[in-house]
Amino acid sequence: MSNGKIFVVGIGPGGLEEMTPKALRAIESAEVVAGYNTYIRLIEKILGGKKIIGRAMMQEIERSHLAIEEASKGRNVAVISSGDAGVYGMAGLVLEMILDLPEENRPQLEIIAGVSAVNAAAAILGAPLMNDFAIISLSDLMMPWELIKNRVRSAAQGDFVIALYNPKSKRRVSQLAEVQKILLEFRKKNTPVGIVTNAGREGESKIISTLENFIQEEVNMFSLVIIGNSQTFVKAGYMLTPRGYKI
Repeated sequence: MSNGKIFVVGIGPGGLEEMTPKALRAIESAEVVAGYNTYIRLIEKILGGKKIIGRAMMQEIERSHLAIEEASKGRNVAVISSGDAGVYGMAGLVLEMILDLPEENRPQLEIIAGVSAVNAAAAILGAPLMNDFAIISLSDLMMPWELIKNRVRSAAQGDFVIALYNPKSKRRVSQLAEVQKILLEFRKKNTPVGIVTNAGREGESKIISTLENFIQEEVNMFSLVIIGNSQTFVKAGYMLTPRGYKI
C-alpha cells in the first residue's frame, strides 16, 4: 500500500470566512483531521464524517505520530493549526518527524499557509505592522524565560514594532509586567499598545492602550498584543505605524 499525504494546514485565526480556499480544499480532501481540540471545534461544521484525532494542549507529538500512522495506511490526513501552521504551529514538528523516517516510508507532505493571528489582529487595530516588526511568544514551556526577555530587549533596542503571542495565562501572570518594564527602558510611556482578543472568532474585542497602562487591561491566552515603535500613533481609533510615504 502506498503512503497517503499529510496536509499541514493553517486554518486562520478562527472564523471559517478567514480560511483560505486552499486550506479548505485540503481539509475537504482529507479522510482524517488531527488537531488541538479547541481548533477542531472551530471548524467542526466542515468536518462531516471524517475521522478526528483530537488531543489536548501539550500532546502535539502524540497527535503527529497518529497522523503519520494514518498516512502510512494510505489515507490523506490534515493536521491543523490555528493561524499559520509555520508560526508557532505544527509545520515544524510534523516536517521534522517525517524527515526522521526512512525515505521509502515518508508520506507525501504539503504545508499550506494560513492567515496568522498577528495579521488578523493588525487588521482589526488598523495598520500597526507597516514597518519592520518582531513576533515573540511569551510562553516559556519550550523556551527559557531569560532568553525570551533577551529577545524582547533586543527588539526594543532595534525599535521594532513587537507582537506578543501567548501573553498571559493562569500560570503566567507576571511575565507581561516584566516585558513592560524592559520596554519602558527604550520607549515612551504613551507608546500605543493594541490588544486584540479572539481575533476572527466569536467574542472578538480590541483595546488600544499605552505602554504605561496596557497591563491593566484584560489579557489572556486568546489575546495578541501589538506594541508600537517610536513612530506608531493612534488617530480616530486606528493604530498606525507609518511606512514613510510623503503625503
